Amino acid sequence: MNERQRARRPGGRSARVGAEVHQAVTDLISERGYGNFTVGEVAARAGVADSSIYRRWGSLETLLTDVALTRLNAQSPMPDTGSLAGDLRTYAAQVAREITGPDGLAVVRLAVALSGNGQQGLQAGADLRAERTRQLQSMLDRARDRDEHALDAFDVLDHILAPMYIRVLFGMELTPDYVDGLVDRML
Repeated sequence: MNERQRARRPGGRSARVGAEVHQAVTDLISERGYGNFTVGEVAARAGVADSSIYRRWGSLETLLTDVALTRLNAQSPMPDTGSLAGDLRTYAAQVAREITGPDGLAVVRLAVALSGNGQQGLQAGADLRAERTRQLQSMLDRARDRDEHALDAFDVLDHILAPMYIRVLFGMELTPDYVDGLVDRML
C-alpha cells in the first residue's frame, strides 16, 4: 500500500492544525471579543496560511460556529451514572467547570454573539441549540428507558443550563451548591 492509499490518521497534522486554529480563535475572543479580529489574524496566531482557513471553513463565521460547537460538545459529554439525578448532577457540574474554566467565558460569549449575528448567526445559534438538545435528549431517553420521570430537554436548558450561562456572563460565581440547587429544583 503506498502513502496515497493509506487512510488519514485521526490526530495527524490536520487535527493538530484544527486544534491550533480553534485555540487561536478562543484566545482572540478572550482578548478582543467577538467581531474584533480577522481570518488573517487567526491564521497568524495559529501559524497557518489564510488560505488554509478558507479552504477548510470557508468563512470566519463558519469557523467561529465550528469552534463553539466543538468546544461545547467536546467538553460536556453526556454522563451515564445509572440515574437521571446522577446524570443531571454530573452533567451540570461538567458544564459549570467548562464555562468557568480558562476559555469558558470566551466560548459562552462566542455562542451568544453568533446567535445574534444576522441570518447566519441565527443558524449558528440553532445549530448550537440543536446539538445541546440532541445530547440532553439522549440522557433523558435513557432515564425514560429506566422508567424514571421523563423531563423535557428544553426544561433542562431553561432551568439548569441557562441560569449557569447567565451567571457566568454577568460575572457571578457558580458554586457547587448553586449548581446542585438548580438540579434539585428541576427534579
